Amino acid sequence: MPPLVPRWPAWLFCWRAACIQGASVRQRMWVGPSRIPGLGGPRGAWGTSPLAPRGSCLASSRAPEVTLTPERYPVRRLPFSVVSEDDLAALEQVVPGRVITDPEDLEAPNLDWLRTVRGSSKVLLRPRTTQEVAHILRYCHERNLAVNPQGGNTGMVGGSTPVFDEIILSTALMNQVLSFHDVSGVLVCQAGCVLEALSQYVEERGFIMPLDLGAKGSCHIGGNVATNAGGLRFLRYGSLRGTVLGLEVVLADGAVLNCLTSLRKDNTGYDLKQLFIGSEGTLGVITAVSILCPPKPSAVNVAFLGCPGFAEVLQTFRTCRAMLGEILSAFEFMDAECMKLVRLHLGLSCPVQESPFYVLIETAGSGPGHDAEKLGCFLEQVLDSGLVTDGTLGSDERRIKMLWALRERITEALSRDGYVYKYDLSLPLDRLYDLVGDLRARLGPSAKHVVGYGHLGDGNLHLNVTAETFSASLLGALEPYVYEWTAGQRGSVSAEHGLGFKKKDVLGYSKPPEALQLMRQLKALLDPKGILNPYKMLPTHA
Repeated sequence: MPPLVPRWPAWLFCWRAACIQGASVRQRMWVGPSRIPGLGGPRGAWGTSPLAPRGSCLASSRAPEVTLTPERYPVRRLPFSVVSEDDLAALEQVVPGRVITDPEDLEAPNLDWLRTVRGSSKVLLRPRTTQEVAHILRYCHERNLAVNPQGGNTGMVGGSTPVFDEIILSTALMNQVLSFHDVSGVLVCQAGCVLEALSQYVEERGFIMPLDLGAKGSCHIGGNVATNAGGLRFLRYGSLRGTVLGLEVVLADGAVLNCLTSLRKDNTGYDLKQLFIGSEGTLGVITAVSILCPPKPSAVNVAFLGCPGFAEVLQTFRTCRAMLGEILSAFEFMDAECMKLVRLHLGLSCPVQESPFYVLIETAGSGPGHDAEKLGCFLEQVLDSGLVTDGTLGSDERRIKMLWALRERITEALSRDGYVYKYDLSLPLDRLYDLVGDLRARLGPSAKHVVGYGHLGDGNLHLNVTAETFSASLLGALEPYVYEWTAGQRGSVSAEHGLGFKKKDVLGYSKPPEALQLMRQLKALLDPKGILNPYKMLPTHA
C-alpha cells in the first residue's frame, strides 16, 4: 500500500483538472495511481459477488422451517369467511387462468423475504387491470373474505405477507407504463411496475425516478407508494408525498377512485391521494400511479470515505451541505460492524482503510467541471481538518455501483447472519447513533451483532440486531426498550419501512391517542368490514 501523502495531494488537483477539461467519464474515474494516496483503495480489490437486488434470491421459496406467524406472535384470526370451491369458481370467472392454488406456488408469497413471518393463504389472484381488481374486491366484500394486497413482497415489517389465510392479491401482472410526458417528466403507470424497470424506462428518456431503493430490482411502485418508501434519494428529491401527483385506487367495496391527475397544482378540496400514500393497503388497493420524475443528471460522482468517529461523521455532513449545496444527492453512513458483515457474507472488500465509520456521498448535477470543482474543494477541507482519514472516488458507472453496493447490500448481509431484529427509526442527528452503543452494552453476548447505518441526511437510523435464531428473551430485552428510548427523544418508531404486522402495536410511541382514534375512524369509513390487509398497521388494542 502506498504511503499517505501530505494534505492537498496532487492527485486531487489532477482529478479536478481532468473533469474541468471535459475528460470522459471513464478517463475521469482514476487520474494517476491505481490507489489515490491518502484517499483511495486498490482497484480490483472488490469481491466478485453480483449486485443482487433485495429479495431476488435470498428467501428460498421452499421454507417450511419458518414458523407460522400465529404460532410466533399473539394474534387471533378475525371472523372472516373461508374460501370455498364456489368462491374459487367465481374468482376464476373474473381472472381466468390466474387463480393460483398450487401449494408450491404459494410458498414464496406466503413468506416474507426476511423469513420472519409466514402465512397460510390457499389462494393467490393475479389481475391485469383495475376493473379486475374492482370485481375481485366487490366479490370479497360481499363474501366477507379478507384480502392481502402484495407487490414485490420486499417489505421489512410483514406488511405484504398474509397472517392467516387471506387471499393474496398480487399486482405483478399490472406492469404497464400508461404514459410519459417528456417535457414535464410526469410518468403514469400501473402499480405492479418494478421500480428498476421504471428507472430504466425514464432514464432512456432523459429522466430518473425520484426514489431509489436497495430492493429496486424486485419492489413495485404501488408498494413503494403504499408504504411511502423513503430510500436513497430522499435527501435530494424528498418524500413520495411530494412527488406523487395522482393515484387510482380501488376501495374495499370495489369502487374505483380515479384521482390519477398529472397536474402539479390542484387546490380543489381534500388531497385524497395522501390518505393512501403510506396506508399499507389498509384503506384501498393502489392500481395506478402518476409521479413526477426529475431530469437525469449528466454528472454523477460518489465518494466513499472513512471517518474516525461519529462526531466526525456529523461534522462531515455539516461541511458537505455547506460546500456541495445543490449538487448533494445522498449522504449515507455505516459503522465498522456493517462493513465486517458485507465482507464476511457477500465477499465485498473495503476500498479504504479500516475505520470506525464510513460515509457515502453522492453528487449529481449538470456540469462535470462545476461539480468536480465543488467536490474537490470539499474533499480538501475534510482531509485537512481530519474529519476524513481515507477514501475513494468513483465517476464510472460500474465503480459507482460497486461503491453503492457496500451500502445497499447491508440488509442482505444481515439476513445471512441469522435472525434479524430490525428497527427503522427517526432520531435527532446528535443522538442518532447513541442507541447502538447503549444496546451493545445492554445485550452483551446474547446478540451476535448490533449494527447501525442509514440515511444520515434524513435523520434515519437502521438499527439491526442479529442472533443465531429467534429468541423471545432477546426480543424482551429489545422491546419496549428501543421504542421507549426513541419516544424519549421525540423520534419516530418507523422512519420509512412502515408498521406492517410487526410494528403495528408500537404506533402509540409516535402518535397521540387522538391520532390513533382518527385513524381507526378512517379505516372504518373506507373499509367497514376490515377486509383489506387485516392485522396490519393499526394497533390491536385501543
